[in-house]
Amino acid sequence: MRVVMFGYQTWGHRTLQALLGSGHEVVLVVTHPRSEHAYEKIWDDNVADLAAEHGIPVVIRNRPDEGLLEQLRAVAPDLIVANNWRTYLPEEIWSLPPRGTLNVHDSLLPTYAGFSPLIWALINGEPEVGVTAHLMNETLDAGPVVVQKSVAVGPRDTTTDLFHATLDLIEPILHESLEAIAAGRTDFTPQDRSRASFFHKRSDEDSRIDWTWSAAELDRLVRALSDPYPSAYCFHRGARLRITGARVSTERYGGTPGRIFYREDDGVVVVAGASARSGREHGLCITRVRTEDGTDHLAPDYFTTMGGYLT
Repeated sequence: MRVVMFGYQTWGHRTLQALLGSGHEVVLVVTHPRSEHAYEKIWDDNVADLAAEHGIPVVIRNRPDEGLLEQLRAVAPDLIVANNWRTYLPEEIWSLPPRGTLNVHDSLLPTYAGFSPLIWALINGEPEVGVTAHLMNETLDAGPVVVQKSVAVGPRDTTTDLFHATLDLIEPILHESLEAIAAGRTDFTPQDRSRASFFHKRSDEDSRIDWTWSAAELDRLVRALSDPYPSAYCFHRGARLRITGARVSTERYGGTPGRIFYREDDGVVVVAGASARSGREHGLCITRVRTEDGTDHLAPDYFTTMGGYLT
């Protein structure tokens, strides 16, 4: 098949690598220009560079325009493959190839459509994450599923761990999907829209700690925002403080959420949970922090005295 690829960052780069090894002809690559957005400066393997290395024409766009549509018509693809294309694809593009457009999305659709699915899934304590290849239709991330594979979430996994685990699913999922589509199959699985969820793009405020969350939820938030993602943060004495290592405390602690309270083993416990005043909640035991100047500290070295609040 003649294939056009739309993709960006490491997800698009890995998708193009898989296409190059698939036996199908990649006739055009469409990607975005480099961005200064925090979440687009990481995992930023360059799709355009890889395409150029293999002599594949490249188009760089923030979003589709009439000129791009004409280029697509000229190369006459049998199939478009998209992964981490960050803006809307109109129907005149996704319906242009006779075999449609295959979108590769890093969640177990129909749940976690939209942006940053691995981060949201870890925050929410999902037992597994995965990758879905589906045919595009008029609703974002809602078309019939061609192939879907999952990986289990371990008890101390970070989003960085899950990123690498799901990235390794792209090649087998793509090859299996292309084989099915090239064979003329159309009996793909409709998504159950009653289970669908759609998540917005993350911003700085989404990384700010709310001490009324339970310690288990805050532990997952810290692991979800592992390096190189922007860390979970709060404020201490008016300065931003990033929490880079934490766990649920062994003991239960009562009081006001956000109170810097007690040394426990290798960490410092901060009172957490909406019902912390009852004394039946575990606290968040912070083990590592990062100050505004980028310096990392062990929590017991940073919190030299107990008392005061993280806000």
